[in-house]
Amino acid sequence: MRKLFYLSAFQLFVGYAFAQKINYEVSFPNLVHHEANIAVIVSDAPQKELTFRMSRSSPGRYATHEYGKNVYDVKAFDKAGQEVAVERVDGDVYKVTGLNGFVKMQYTLYANHADGTYAGLDQNSVHLNAPATYMWVKELQKTPIEVKFDVPKDGSWTIATQLKPGPQPNTFSASDLQYFMDSPIKIGKLAIKEWTLNNPDKKPAKFRLALEVAGSESLADDFAAKVKRVTQESQMVFGAFPAFDFGQYTFLASINPYVKGDGMEHRNSTMISIPVAFDGSSNLLGVFSHEFFHAWNVERIRPKTLEPFNFEKSNMSFELWFAEGFTQYYGELILARAGFESPEDYCQTLSFLINTKENTTGAKRISPVQASCNAVFVDAGVSIDKTNYPNIYTSYYPYGASIALALDLQLRARGLTLDGYMQAVWQKHGEPEVPYQVGDLQNVLVAYSKDQAFAEGFFAKYVNGHESFDYAPLLQMAGLTLKKQFEGKAWIGDVKYKEGTELTILANTIIDSPLYVAGLDIDDQILKLDGKSVATQAELTAILNAHKPGEHIPVEYRHREETKMGMLILKENPKWIVKMNESADLPVTEEMKKFRKDWLGSKIK
Repeated sequence: MRKLFYLSAFQLFVGYAFAQKINYEVSFPNLVHHEANIAVIVSDAPQKELTFRMSRSSPGRYATHEYGKNVYDVKAFDKAGQEVAVERVDGDVYKVTGLNGFVKMQYTLYANHADGTYAGLDQNSVHLNAPATYMWVKELQKTPIEVKFDVPKDGSWTIATQLKPGPQPNTFSASDLQYFMDSPIKIGKLAIKEWTLNNPDKKPAKFRLALEVAGSESLADDFAAKVKRVTQESQMVFGAFPAFDFGQYTFLASINPYVKGDGMEHRNSTMISIPVAFDGSSNLLGVFSHEFFHAWNVERIRPKTLEPFNFEKSNMSFELWFAEGFTQYYGELILARAGFESPEDYCQTLSFLINTKENTTGAKRISPVQASCNAVFVDAGVSIDKTNYPNIYTSYYPYGASIALALDLQLRARGLTLDGYMQAVWQKHGEPEVPYQVGDLQNVLVAYSKDQAFAEGFFAKYVNGHESFDYAPLLQMAGLTLKKQFEGKAWIGDVKYKEGTELTILANTIIDSPLYVAGLDIDDQILKLDGKSVATQAELTAILNAHKPGEHIPVEYRHREETKMGMLILKENPKWIVKMNESADLPVTEEMKKFRKDWLGSKIK
């Protein structure tokens, strides 16, 4: 009897889950003032009480965002259209009680920040990121969802999204809340460009580029061809495209002066916003390359710390150095392989990564794993008080990319590649969609390299630790020379100044820099250097150029209303630069050329 009872209860539960339904209705009667009317309709729910709330975080973002601040005029109605009471239990949480299977929650959304994290409503364009747009029902997160858009009637507006098209015009569906919240929507006068590529198994992968731009059709066509090239080169890293839901991947891209700069990955799409006039330039491709690589790395090669995503709070992860940092590395590498970055330009990328690893205080102080944990504060997180991040933190984007570069070079020195390692991670965790932790990535490296000591040492030193890495001999294998950019030049620290009758320091001075050691910090005003008045950056540079590292020069500065004296002990500028041997008049052997081609050359057959 107990088994029969449980079976009956399970069948009843399944029946309720199947019958439950959530419908969204979205209309735009006041677009000119950036407002939308949104209704959430719950049908056949057995609960007598339901909790509606706005999100406080968004997939691909890890800090807290207060989306609820832009929701107002909240009302609820029963099936007969009679208004029912709504209890506001928190700033962004609303509760309705005494239900009988149905409730319609209605509200106004204000949105005027079109980027990859927020939403933007304008009479010329609708730009919706789901967490910034939709209230959701806490008790019904597994319930199927359908959304219908009442778009302007002029006939020229197109809807682009990764959501599954419904049977009726302008309707779309999602299997549950996780998928719905991961699905941005672009509505407007979009130029749609499409192409199809095959996987090795001959199964086609369809791609769609939905462009919100001002430009000629031919310019859009040429740009789409460039994005296609990026997708082809990306495929070569892993050997195959992921199995996109509904067989298609969608680039949602607004390239115009009316959006905010951002790029955000999603399972089968990306929302890209670049605030410039569209010219079809290859310089626009970096965000496309980065976000598309996420279709593998983070969307399917998924950190366990982000699975499932919690929409009620910030989401801390130990693995963003890999999820974002390795993606950052490949975003630029793919552009080089595809021919959109020259070898000389790519040397600038390498210089930036090496300086991140070797010359930022955060990378000398904390590990990539620790840097990842700080994303809950820095990933578009908003605060008004000052922080000491310049002295305690390095972004996991370039920091992780510098670790990817180090691993790639070390593997190539062993006859292996980072591409091969990424394929191994894909086969172990991505394709079967088994979430990973940091230790799992180490285990894959052990298996791929067949050298446990090497793999464990690399993770101990550079992933869980923050030891310095010697890039120079490995770069030389590719005919690239690492040298000091300003050898022999006196330096007091890299800070920004406000010019005036004196130089005002605008940012934290950096630990161990001459300015820091001498006791100067943010908001202090440099009056004299070596006895000479200084009011501009050019005057400061001229004084330093007259001295050498190791020399002592006095500095007179004002802290609040008090004039102080200090002593600067000049150092050599620590910045590194990567140069091709050819430009440095150094020999380039055939072995170096082969190493460089294997690393930076196109993988498209």
